Amino acid sequence: MSVEELKVLEERYAMPTYKRAPVEFVRGLGARLWDAEGKEYLDFFAGLSVHNAGHCHPRITEAIQKQAGTLVGTSNLYYLEPALRLCERLSEASLGGRVFLGNSGAEANECAIKVARRHAHERGIADPEIVVLDGAFHGRTIATLTASPKIARDDLFGPLPSGFRVAPRDDAGGLRTAVGERTAAVIIEPIQGEAGVYPIADDMLVAAREACDANGALLVLDEIQTGMGRTGSLWAYEQGPVRPDVLTTAKALGGGLPAGACVIAPELGDGFAAGDHGSTFGGGAVVGAAALAALDVLGDGDLLRRVRELGECFADGLRSLDEIEEVRGRGLIVGAALAEGLDAPEVAARALDAGLVINVPAPGTLRFLPPLVIGEPEVDEALGLLGKALAG
Repeated sequence: MSVEELKVLEERYAMPTYKRAPVEFVRGLGARLWDAEGKEYLDFFAGLSVHNAGHCHPRITEAIQKQAGTLVGTSNLYYLEPALRLCERLSEASLGGRVFLGNSGAEANECAIKVARRHAHERGIADPEIVVLDGAFHGRTIATLTASPKIARDDLFGPLPSGFRVAPRDDAGGLRTAVGERTAAVIIEPIQGEAGVYPIADDMLVAAREACDANGALLVLDEIQTGMGRTGSLWAYEQGPVRPDVLTTAKALGGGLPAGACVIAPELGDGFAAGDHGSTFGGGAVVGAAALAALDVLGDGDLLRRVRELGECFADGLRSLDEIEEVRGRGLIVGAALAEGLDAPEVAARALDAGLVINVPAPGTLRFLPPLVIGEPEVDEALGLLGKALAG
């Protein structure tokens, strides 16, 4: 079908929740995409950091095909090897405690919120609070929406749940003040991606850790966008000053399939009792196999070192462009603030026309999330295409 025909279907049948670019991608391989007309694109968005291993990575594709030809799934009421092996792998690669498997980042964060509230009630707190940072984005369910100040609209979706408190993003003292006896958890993205790629400063992370320890609260790190190698380590917290009590991950976890997980530290015990939480599709056999393969690919030390090197190279290239005022990020999650007068959506549209896929998370900002399997030639190509788009 043509894009125009697809637009007709969208306008008649789909809720208008997305502003789609006028292109249909029909094939992908590595860092490349092709549209229905056969035009080739360099993908520096990776499906919003879903395709960290690139499109159709042979190891992930083989794992999916093999498992799909054997058993797609049964139910979490029975044992399933890929799911339990994935729990083991995630635990051993991060906090060392129990793991809950779901289907998305929002579900992973919902799980973390429930774990934190349950933990608070066990401590005798009848009305616990969750502290989040200004600019945070943790999902679009009712609870995770409320935890996302940027989009928490009571006029559209209210009454929103109570029990969430917003602290400043860049004021360690303000964060310490926000955490008190009723605090169940502080939830932080190590880098706020949807806000425009803003790394959270080390002093903020230390303040959160110390405030949580002083009040018996849990520190939750939302690594849905920063995890799975995106910053040049499997988890962003590995390059930072603190270790969380709870880690959430999704996006690239499933190797392109829907997957999410919540991992807790051993000190939190089991996290839940039987019946406290669940997910019909969480930990399905095909997704589990894909996630195990994705961890094999993205946990490779050589690849992670390369991510750090290429991230620095790409950031330096962006800084050399006159139209870029500021570059933020770590590894291959990079945000670029445009000079005054430049329209980010227009630049992104021109880049798409030129064959470069990028994203606009906030006014005046471009976001780059390329597959982690790129090399220097792709970095140079992207900078060249972006330069042309910036020049108009």
